[in-house]
Amino acid sequence: MARIIDAKPARNHVLYVRFADGAEGHVDLSHIVATGVFRDWADPAFFDRVSVNPQSGTVEWPGGIDLCPDVLYHKLTGAPLPGERNTNDGADQSAPVRGKECSETPPHA
Repeated sequence: MARIIDAKPARNHVLYVRFADGAEGHVDLSHIVATGVFRDWADPAFFDRVSVNPQSGTVEWPGGIDLCPDVLYHKLTGAPLPGERNTNDGADQSAPVRGKECSETPPHA
């Protein structure tokens, strides 16, 4: 499981993240703002309250909002998600299997 060690909000609902393995960069989350549990992100001051949970290695916001670090790592690096097949056998890979650690992922995140 990927572990986030630093996160900072950037403009327009973009999040800078740094992972324990050294991978770092910006992930655009604007496509999920104001949807479902992410509705509070419509207020930029709320989005700016992001923090890293040192025990779980994920990013979180007040009210129990968090994001799966594996999904963010995938978005940033292109690495396969846990359980996702990484083959070129022509099989449909459009619906990856999620890892046990991250049972909930944001849509298109």
